[in-house]
Amino acid sequence: MDIHGLCNIARQLRLDVLEMTTLARSGHPSSCFSATEIVTALYFGGLMRYRPQEPWWPERDRFIMSKGHAAPLLYAALAHAGYFDRSLLWTLRQIDSPLQGHPIQALLPGVEATTGSLGQGLSVGLGHVLGGRLNGLDYRVFVLLGDGECQAGQVWEAAMAAAHFRADRLIAIVDYNKFQETGPIAREMALEPLAAKWESFGWYVLEMDGHDMTAVMTTLTEACRPPRPGRPTVVIAHTIKGKGVSFVEADYTFHGRALTSEQAARARKELMS
Repeated sequence: MDIHGLCNIARQLRLDVLEMTTLARSGHPSSCFSATEIVTALYFGGLMRYRPQEPWWPERDRFIMSKGHAAPLLYAALAHAGYFDRSLLWTLRQIDSPLQGHPIQALLPGVEATTGSLGQGLSVGLGHVLGGRLNGLDYRVFVLLGDGECQAGQVWEAAMAAAHFRADRLIAIVDYNKFQETGPIAREMALEPLAAKWESFGWYVLEMDGHDMTAVMTTLTEACRPPRPGRPTVVIAHTIKGKGVSFVEADYTFHGRALTSEQAARARKELMS
């Protein structure tokens, strides 16, 4: 798919997230919006191997949404990829719905891991890589991390372990939107120098503008090339929390609250313009 087509899908995923979280009156829309181009490129840019009609195909690439509060974005992508009917999206966070506030593996095809207790996803991704190695499979594992969760010690234990075990089929992507639920990353617990930290742990480091679809495709394609022997790869994606809706971009407190119906109407106009 060309860049224009990918941008159209990204807009539709944002609109779906907006509708889902507004209907549910709950969720994390701004955390979804910052990662939309990344998820779009992975699922629709020819970067990941998967079969929607055969969700547990052993040779599939794995995607793990470590920042589990961005589950609505994952659900929207899976629906558009054909894993389940899109009408299921409107049941987000309802009782007995398989679309809960955080991904639950056993409930929905295409969900590779139960996540949302932040800091655990990279460890899970490493486990998938090592499991594939034992089974003679060469699939890649993509793990999308939030920047706030990179303050957790387990992330760095997993990073150290991945380099130690030469997990060169592991690709981490950090959604570096510079804000967490309680405020700016730089104020709460600064991550810089972030690229140097990952490199010091033995990772191959790439950086990109996480909203420029051409840059996203170019950088993630580089990350997916034949692996550097023994080196896992991390992509630091510089993003904007709430990207696409001006008043959400300007207010980090939308991290954990849905838009009202009136706000959603304004946001819909911006996304469609």
